[in-house]
Amino acid sequence: MKKTFDYKTDISIFLLLAIVLLFLGGIIFTLNVLRSDPIEEALTGEGLINIFFVLEHEQKPLGSYVIMYSPMNNRAAAISIPSDTGRILKTIDKMDRLDLVYRSNNIEPYKTEVEELLGLSISYSVVFETEKLAKIIDAIDGVKIFIPNSIEIYEEEIILFPSGNLTLDGDKGIQYIVFELPEDDSADMSLRRERFFLGLMKSLGEKNDSLKDPSIARFFYPFLKTRMNRLTQRKLFEALSKLDIDRINPQAVSGKYQEISGQRLLMPDYNGAVIRDVVRQAQRSLAQKTQGTLIERVFTVEILNGTTTTGLAARTADLIQSFNYDVIATGNADQNDYENTEIIDRTGIESAVHSFAAVIRCVNMRFESKLPDETDPGIMTSESRADFTLILGRDFNGRFVTEN
Repeated sequence: MKKTFDYKTDISIFLLLAIVLLFLGGIIFTLNVLRSDPIEEALTGEGLINIFFVLEHEQKPLGSYVIMYSPMNNRAAAISIPSDTGRILKTIDKMDRLDLVYRSNNIEPYKTEVEELLGLSISYSVVFETEKLAKIIDAIDGVKIFIPNSIEIYEEEIILFPSGNLTLDGDKGIQYIVFELPEDDSADMSLRRERFFLGLMKSLGEKNDSLKDPSIARFFYPFLKTRMNRLTQRKLFEALSKLDIDRINPQAVSGKYQEISGQRLLMPDYNGAVIRDVVRQAQRSLAQKTQGTLIERVFTVEILNGTTTTGLAARTADLIQSFNYDVIATGNADQNDYENTEIIDRTGIESAVHSFAAVIRCVNMRFESKLPDETDPGIMTSESRADFTLILGRDFNGRFVTEN
């Protein structure tokens, strides 16, 4: 029997085949997209990678740290976030301490609050639980830290930790960050944990080649609490191993402690505006393509009060130190009727003085030589030793230089 040609049937089959091919093409495209490695793209780009680290003990954060890492120049900045930082928590619309929203099985609400506080987006997060962290420390042969002053229990005449360079094993490492002396305050504990965290990161970097060993990797990575897959973890820690941790001077959220609803909370300066400015300045510095150690240098500052406002220089010193400047002297200017705030620069580094001026939005800058008399260095004053002298005028409102 002769087969007849059915035009409508053939067209339907053709359309069906076209739809199937498009569907398969979509699947292949999706799989290719999924196979692309976001961390690989980030590590080869010019942007910053923000990583959130938490030291967790008994399902609460002992310390929280954000590392802003620049793959372009293998530099980083770190921000330390005290757990007792007070703020209006967005996730529960309530004024309380930051760690109130921390959940061991889901740190996303806590991370969100930290992002809001710092004004940045965090790409990756890693939690070190103290129980598992002790085993990690032993696996990398201890954490090396410098303890400036010995930690002692005077009544029992027990020296818990002598001063100097120490290598802490797992048990000692956890004791160092958990133990609290009666005289310890929040700042002491935060500094101790910050010192330990940097030592941990340095030790992990030094042992990075060992972590590539499959037998060690199978032991190490399951001890990290993170949503990153194994490949992303490995690449991220390998990138961080290139950092010179000793050059990182973490900035902490600055503020004043206040009693609120029966709690002693650290209330960030200017409702968190200062720490967000610190973050932005660090981001700008890390984005610079120039090589060298300029962004890692700590510049010295002298602050002089050129107004009749008592204590203005001392209060401004707290602000300037929040931006990682070393205030070596405060005092009164030669007169108390300066109309305009000005900066005297002795570095000769244009980018450095402009970065410093941006902290308080000062536009008046002038240059002087480092030594008033280069033939006799012995006559240097505190002023001539400072990289910058900041003279505060009436146009300074305690935070910024205002327009006249």
